[in-house]
Parts: sequence; C-alpha cells; structure tokens
Amino acid sequence: MHNPSITTTQEPSPLYDLVSQLGRFALSTRFRNLRSEGHSALLSNFLYFDGPRSPKVSASLRLNTRGSGSSIRRIATEFNRAIRFHCDKFPIGFASLGVGGGDSNGSDNGAGAADNNNGLRDNGCALNENGAALNGAVSGSAKKVLILMSDTGGGHRASAEAIKAAFNEEFGDEYQVFVTDLWSDHTPWPFNQLPRSYNFLVKHGPLWKMTYYGTAPRLVHQSNFAATSTFIAREVAKGLMKYQPDIIISVHPLMQHVPLRVLRQKGLLEKIVFTTVITDLSTCHPTWFHKLVTRCYCPTSEVAKRASKAGLKPSQIKVYGLPVRPSFVKPVRPKAELRRELGMEEHLPAVLLMGGGEGMGPIEATARALGDALYDENLGEPMGQVLVVCGRNKKLAEKLRAIDWKVPVQVKGFVTKMEEGMGACDCIITKAGPGTIAEAMIRGLPIILNDYIAGQEVGNVPYVVENGCGKYSKSPKEIARIVSEWFGPKADELQAMSQNALKLARPDSVFKIVHDMHELVRQRSFVPQYSCTT
Repeated sequence: MHNPSITTTQEPSPLYDLVSQLGRFALSTRFRNLRSEGHSALLSNFLYFDGPRSPKVSASLRLNTRGSGSSIRRIATEFNRAIRFHCDKFPIGFASLGVGGGDSNGSDNGAGAADNNNGLRDNGCALNENGAALNGAVSGSAKKVLILMSDTGGGHRASAEAIKAAFNEEFGDEYQVFVTDLWSDHTPWPFNQLPRSYNFLVKHGPLWKMTYYGTAPRLVHQSNFAATSTFIAREVAKGLMKYQPDIIISVHPLMQHVPLRVLRQKGLLEKIVFTTVITDLSTCHPTWFHKLVTRCYCPTSEVAKRASKAGLKPSQIKVYGLPVRPSFVKPVRPKAELRRELGMEEHLPAVLLMGGGEGMGPIEATARALGDALYDENLGEPMGQVLVVCGRNKKLAEKLRAIDWKVPVQVKGFVTKMEEGMGACDCIITKAGPGTIAEAMIRGLPIILNDYIAGQEVGNVPYVVENGCGKYSKSPKEIARIVSEWFGPKADELQAMSQNALKLARPDSVFKIVHDMHELVRQRSFVPQYSCTT
C-alpha cells in the first residue's frame, strides 16, 4: 500500500500533553485501504484523509481500557475534545478529517461511517458516501443544490421549480438540483402537518390573520423557532445532509431559522452557501429575513427596504425580481396561433380567468357575469371571449363546460404551460398571488385582482393598482363591466396598462439569481474546506 507523504507542523499545545498522558496505555494503530464503495466504520477514535493520486488511508487509535478506572474515560474525553478543537488547523491536503465517537467496536458495515447519520457525524463532521469532504473534494463532480420549500400555496413550489429549471438550462450537468419540502419530508408529527395546517388556516381568514400577525414580532417567532429546533434539529440535520449540498436555497419564510441554526451548531456556515429567495412582492412576513444568510434575493425595492430594516447588510441583499419559469423568457408566439391551439376564436379579444392551482374563488359567478357582459345585445354577437383555468377543480370544470354560453368560452383544467394561455389573452382576472402577477407582467397583461390572502398578499393589491397595471374588485359584475369596457370604449386604457406592466416586468430575474448563486459557490470553493467543526 502506498502512503502519501504529508508533513504537518504545529506549535506545542494541550493536544500533545494529552497524547503523552496516554502513553501508558496500549495504543494500536491500524491502516486500511478505503475503496470507492465507502470507508470502514472504525469504532475507535480515528483520523482519515485523502492523498493526491493515492488510495484513501485510515488511521485508527484504540484505547485498551480493560481494568482501568474512570480516569481513563476522562482522559479519553479530553483527548477527543482537544482533537475537535485543533482539527481545523490541519493543512489543506486533508480532504476530510473525522473524529469518531468510539462505540462501534471496530465493526465494518461496509456502507461508510457517515451513513448512520445521513452524512453528518455526531461530532459535526460532514462527509459524503465515500468519506470525501462536504462541498467538494472530488474534482469535476457536480455541485449539489438543495431548494427548501413547502406546499403552503402554489407559489413556493413554482419558484423552486423555476430556479431548478434555470440551473439545468444555464449549467447543465454542472449542478445537481434537489427540491424538498423540509417540514413534510424530514420532520416528525405534528411539524410535518404544516401544509395541511396552512390550508385550514387560510380557509378560515380570522385564524390566519391572527397567526400571521401574532407571529410577526421578532421576540415571538425567534422563541418559537428556538423551541421547535429543540424537537426537530436532529431530523432537519439528517434531511439536509442527505443531499450533501454545496448551496441551500430557501423559497419559504419558515425555511431559514431552523436550518441555519443547525448549520451554525455543526460549524457548516462557512462551508455551505445559504440563500433566501423571497417570493412575496410587497408585504412579507419577518421570518423571511435572517442575518446569517449568504444572500437574500428580493423581488422589489420595497422588500429590499424591509430586509435592510431587519438587519441584513447591503452586501447580502440583491434585487433581481421574482423568479418565474424560464419558459416566460422565450419569445411569444402570435396570439392567433396560440388561440388556434387552445380552441379559441382567433380574432376576438380574450380574458383569462384563473382560480389558482385548486380552482378556488368566485370563478363560476365571474364566468357567468363575463358571459353576459361580453355579448353585444344590439349586434347579437360576442365582443370578447373567455379562457377559464380551473386547476385541479374537476367538478367546477365539468359544471362550466355544461353551460350554454352566449360567447366563446374555453374551460381548461390544470395547465402546465401557463405562458401559452397568457400569451393568447389580452387581460387576466386572478387573485393577488405574486407568481401570477409577475408572469402576467412579463406577458404585458393588465390585471384585475379579485381576492387576496390576508398578510402576505395584502401589499400586492396597491402594488398592481398604484403602478397602473390593473384594478381591484371583488364583485363579479363589476369585474365583467371593466373587461367589457377594455374590449370596447376603453381600449386605450387597456393598452396603457399593458405598457405599464411590461415596464415592471423582470423576465430574466431567475437567470440573474442562479448566476449570482453560481458565483457564490465558485468563490466559496476557494475557501479551505474542512469537514470537522470546532
């Protein structure tokens, strides 16, 4: 076996005093080849490292403690503590450095010592399946991106998928991207019930308002996260290290505090890039902001001001816009062509009526009102048409298809290519979801907002109205009247709002975000990487 030649020099320290005390005990040293399948699980205290162009080597130190007293255990404990304190001072040449806990009795499970904790040792050392250091040691291997989201509304997953698509489109195999719902997938009950709890609270407005505003004060939510972390920190650590990420991206306000607390406790804040991508356009919950993030991407200057007020430094804040699907950046095909594909009339102006992924809200009442308002009784012909997207609400779709309409109405279920539906229409009716607003602006669609969720979506209404991009009304008849005027005597207003929407649009936001993240990872790769914490 070929052992690499590595020279280390250190000043005298308590480490060497402890080692000299151990001289009176039996000390056995073993070296083992570690193949690509994984390294041996050595139950004694051990160090292992990679040498250039050489087999991986493991050195094991086992204390013979039979018959010795508690003083031996005390000295061994101090020895381990000293190792942990000094291990970050070893020169770069160690691909990874691990200090074992000493309770596997020399067994070799063949899967690597890190497997028991999903790559995160009890002492804070982060390793991949082959014993290589987190973040990097293998040249040419794909960097790993972990996106944290939760299905509390559709916008967080949409942003996560947009970022994933942009990484794949811009960097190909250079990055491996994972999207996970940290709470649902990696925490125990009742914490894994977060999406279900959110849906219940949103359906009962007063309960949601009380929850949203009641947890806004820093003293309240920070103490809540601290208490929560006590119960789920270990599960979250396993969930994070399962993916061995080089960069973690949070697209949810509840995905900052606990993961960052775990990374800080494990000494990984300097090794893993942690970024937040805020998916609210104006008003946003204070839990979005955490001072330990590497970068906080804000969709608007208003959100950036909130981030600054929360204590983030200017170097942490970037204003690039809300990330939307890369498909929205591509050139728009002619309306007539898109309308033909969707079964619509080619020459009639069209309004897009949406109820989100679940097809919620007063869609049926609004569709009926549009059916009446867009029919010219004097001429006996339609002056516009309607494209209704019902999402997963199959009952609503079937009910609308059964109606005998006086104007052309196309009813669709869940639509994956929303850019085509928007490209076929001239305006949109939707609730104040930030993702839909951002996408509509990219397509230059004037927006009629018919509802909003208390708290995070409240500010989206003035954002649209005050910037001259649309109007707000909860009345189906009032909404239908506005659309009929836009398709008739107030066509100039429709055109002006379309131009205002295009001015606010940021179609390349997701590409700016992933390129900035790529630069952060590139810079971090030059920082010496150690897999053991102090």
